[in-house]
Amino acid sequence: MGSYEEILPPKERKALRDELLASDDYPFIQALPKVDLHLHIEGTLVPELRWKFAERNNLTLKSPRTGRTYASLEDLKSEIETFTFFEAYYDGFNVLLTKQDYSDLAMNYFERAAAMNVRYVEIFFDPQGHTNRGVSWETFMSGFKEAATKAEQELNVKSKWIMCILRDWSPESAMQHYEAALKYRDMIIGLGLDSDSYKFPPSLFENVWSRARADGFFKLTAHCDDGAKEDVHEHIREAVCSMGGSGADRIDHGINAADKPELVELIKQRGLGLTLCPCAYLRHQPAEPMYRKIALLYKAGVKCMIGSDDPAYMDDNWQVNNMLVVKAKCGFSNEDMTNIARNAVDMCWGPPELKKAIYREIDQVWEKYKK
Repeated sequence: MGSYEEILPPKERKALRDELLASDDYPFIQALPKVDLHLHIEGTLVPELRWKFAERNNLTLKSPRTGRTYASLEDLKSEIETFTFFEAYYDGFNVLLTKQDYSDLAMNYFERAAAMNVRYVEIFFDPQGHTNRGVSWETFMSGFKEAATKAEQELNVKSKWIMCILRDWSPESAMQHYEAALKYRDMIIGLGLDSDSYKFPPSLFENVWSRARADGFFKLTAHCDDGAKEDVHEHIREAVCSMGGSGADRIDHGINAADKPELVELIKQRGLGLTLCPCAYLRHQPAEPMYRKIALLYKAGVKCMIGSDDPAYMDDNWQVNNMLVVKAKCGFSNEDMTNIARNAVDMCWGPPELKKAIYREIDQVWEKYKK
């Protein structure tokens, strides 16, 4: 592998993934019952599904950069790897048009989740990216619900959903979508904040956060993940201290809190958890400093869990892969990874009886693998 002070190129990231999947750690990490709290459903649109949905909807897939028509699935795969994350992510929305598309997208994730022993997941979705194309709430929510119901009945994977606000869109659009989401409170458990965060702090949407608190409905979380950009620490501070009047209920990413001891203390004082996704960070941060930050946060007593983020655009790294990276590169033991699995249960917004059941399963696996 190259220098850990440099960003790993795609070939080295994939080699790392394959090496860890073949490692002695894999059986234990695979066996652990899991809760995933950082998974964007639109970020699970693997190229095969993108191609399938385009054919089904009579769409011609073209490069968002050049307008060139893709000649084959392999052609699509090779070019997606050269895109920035947001280019690939938002271009993928265009093939999602029908209830069946949304159901198939979610079911493809749930089947992968079941194979990884995921028991419960709180799934991010971006409604503004769908309604903006003329797709109705009923279309995507009924598709998601169909898959979620089937996954719970047939795969033993339970779920709730987190509606994310696109922070580079207007506060007015955010409020409109919040109000539309109220109809789906049987599925939606929280409000999140994602997309391009530079110069778009959580405070821009304080009217929505305050409304959600007043309604007594949604939990609040926010992505705080802008790497070395100058406003990332202030975004974390806003989310921890003031979002919705009293601060968020969870922080997504937030790895750069490790730079500021006072932020680490604030997060600990509020008992907030961080949803960390190391395979995402490998695409834009030097690896070794990133590993050090994760280890620092964990050892400082910050409650962290390891999630998937957008696996279709993160070198096909799903939750197991992210957990393997952390174990190997942060020097974590089986006991540490068991604690991290329990952290995810602690941090989730599922009912107490669900949490108790997953704790019991984790304890059973720990008894088998403890060293």
